[in-house]
Amino acid sequence: MIKDYIALTKPRITWLILMSTGVGYFFGAQNGWHLVTLIHTIIGTGLIASGTAALNQWYEREADAKMRRTQARPLPAGRLDAWKALVFAILISMAGFAELWIGANALSALLGLFTLLSYLFVYTPLKQRSPHSTTIGSIPGAMPPLIGFAAASGTLTWQAWVLFAILFLWQFPHFYAIAWMYKEDYARAGIRMLPVVEPDGKSTARRILLCSIALIPISLMPKFFAMAGNVYLYGALALGLAFLYAGLRIRTDRSRQQARRVLLASVVYLPVLFSLMLFDRPA
Repeated sequence: MIKDYIALTKPRITWLILMSTGVGYFFGAQNGWHLVTLIHTIIGTGLIASGTAALNQWYEREADAKMRRTQARPLPAGRLDAWKALVFAILISMAGFAELWIGANALSALLGLFTLLSYLFVYTPLKQRSPHSTTIGSIPGAMPPLIGFAAASGTLTWQAWVLFAILFLWQFPHFYAIAWMYKEDYARAGIRMLPVVEPDGKSTARRILLCSIALIPISLMPKFFAMAGNVYLYGALALGLAFLYAGLRIRTDRSRQQARRVLLASVVYLPVLFSLMLFDRPA
């Protein structure tokens, strides 16, 4: 039972959210960081992210039952009662909001609330109606560094928005690759992802490539906003070109295997990029 409640929170995604939040916090802490505030920020963001994931699974439980990759989740598999899952999701979301408000500040809590509401009430229902849901969903998806930055500084500067832009663009190759790999599943569930609407994959591959190209100059911006030095600059350029290579390959080879390579490249890219940014951060 406990394992099923944990599964509702999507812990494999939550760690990436918390990493992004932590990066935002460290860049927001211009006047020094405080361990207690950082812990409150990580716990609060983790609870809101977990609550959002659980609420999303509650909302999409019928669609999840139609997809092979999600039909074993606790709700469609019948291992959890839907009402209990809803109460659990609401409670941990409220706890996350309170944790950010009390332990960090109001701005970080409100940004967390915006993330939850936009994900659940805009992005999630839009998935059944339009392939543009990916674009909309990338906004709440890029909020974690803003939450961390706001928790540390009480405001948002251009440095915060640079982190937001990197994470925003990174999501497109990542999620389009997933959508291509599981397009039959999405079609069965009535979710109008781009590969479902345009099944030849040309538009999906084109967008993966274009976003991979756009990510390169955006990823170099921390150098020019005094967030990192030359080690980061050259490392980010190398990472961007490697990521772009995966995007170029899928333009001519629109196979599931190649989409998986794009996905794997994206999973490696972001943690390494953020690690370089923190390593080469000015003293």
